[in-house]
Amino acid sequence: MRRLLSGIVSVLILMLCNTFVSAQNISIPDTLEGWDQSWVASLNGSQAAYDNWSQGGVSSISGTASSIFSIIYQKDLFSYGLRTNLKYGQSRIKGEGVRKTDDLIEIRNRFNYQFKENSNWSGYGAVNFRTQFDQGYIYSTEDGVPDELISNFLSPAYLTEGVGIAYQPDKAFTFEAGLALKQTIVTDDSLKSLYGVAPDKDIRGEGGLTTGINFEKEIFENILYNSSIETFTNFLIPISETDVMWSNELVGQINNLISASFQFEMRYDNDFSSEVQIKQVLSAGISINLY
Repeated sequence: MRRLLSGIVSVLILMLCNTFVSAQNISIPDTLEGWDQSWVASLNGSQAAYDNWSQGGVSSISGTASSIFSIIYQKDLFSYGLRTNLKYGQSRIKGEGVRKTDDLIEIRNRFNYQFKENSNWSGYGAVNFRTQFDQGYIYSTEDGVPDELISNFLSPAYLTEGVGIAYQPDKAFTFEAGLALKQTIVTDDSLKSLYGVAPDKDIRGEGGLTTGINFEKEIFENILYNSSIETFTNFLIPISETDVMWSNELVGQINNLISASFQFEMRYDNDFSSEVQIKQVLSAGISINLY
């Protein structure tokens, strides 16, 4: 499996000219002049109950809250965007207790300067931060074997700073390439070895090549599709150990209040595991534009 994954990663990186993907761009309309902001809060949930049901089933209740706040600015050839993305969800399953289903703290800053008016090329700078609110576990399936702690607040956390050149032939597609610094932060001593941080330190720094691909388009009426790839290639390690993050999200707005979404995400982080990480979430709920 690892050999196959290494081959896939190598081909992907060669296709991307050995650079890094910093996707999920902050979109700024061409018509914007000055400042604008938005704040969307969502609450999704599900519930199932069974009593003497012939087909069987386990009673459960789950809920996820999220908040996305954005500030954007544009004047002449310069633009700036800030986006915070917060998510937290739990599920209570009969006989298994409460378990975390979603957890994210993400802050993205992006500065962009067009080389000339109406040009597809621009220079960019980005500062991004990502961690989680709460403890995360690999849950044991064997009696008497405790759950394994694999994450905590600021353990890990990732801070990246990048600069480079972006190419955007249209609003739906963006490709960018440049250089980046990445800091892996782990403040929980019990988790440092899991993410390659030295026992006597809280931060591990890396420098590398970066590239970015993002595709975002309304594919049907009220249905938005976003796909992005992110990678980080450390100067000092084999290319087969490049960090890769591929995320996809399909969002359907049923009406002004109710929306549904499907998320599919794959990650490869050799510091944590030599296997691919996969996440899939299908949800529906209430979405409110606060302003």
